[in-house]
Amino acid sequence: MAAFFTAIDDTHRAFMAKQPVFFVATAAPGCRINLSPKGMDVFRVLGPNRVAYLDLGGSGNETQAHLSVDGRITIMFCAFDNPALILRLYGRGSFIGVDDPGFEAMMVDFPRLPGMRQIFVVEVDSLQTSCGWAVPRMTLERERDTLVKFHRQQDPEERLARIAERNKSIDGLPVVVQQSLYIGAD
Repeated sequence: MAAFFTAIDDTHRAFMAKQPVFFVATAAPGCRINLSPKGMDVFRVLGPNRVAYLDLGGSGNETQAHLSVDGRITIMFCAFDNPALILRLYGRGSFIGVDDPGFEAMMVDFPRLPGMRQIFVVEVDSLQTSCGWAVPRMTLERERDTLVKFHRQQDPEERLARIAERNKSIDGLPVVVQQSLYIGAD
């Protein structure tokens, strides 16, 4: 049975901290729905109605493009062990890029990883829990280190040049391209 909440409590916080992966969904009018899995230790609960996650460069920047236009975001956690549970956070998101004021102040809550490009901040309107009984049981073998290795080996100027060429989402929405050399943060 689904239950709705207006704020993140200690039980919700503990559940989210235990999950090795979360999923982020955004949409903008007339565009494809974006759904991205996220791993690594990059998600933080900042308060009863505020969360954030550190974003690393990857295949695109659809979340930023959608949030700039629409702002709606859903983050989902699901248990792959017992007890079965799904938790969704519904809210409005924004981003703080590596070049933006406030980025360094926000970084105190996150690990410094090669390839970091922005922090997404979500003002949570509501939460929903549901059973998750159809989610399979799985165990985590280990985190992948491929993305961090990729960013660590990049030539900063070449990487920024490639990123500057991709200043639009797959549906043509503008993407803010940061100019800082964020490649080799450790």
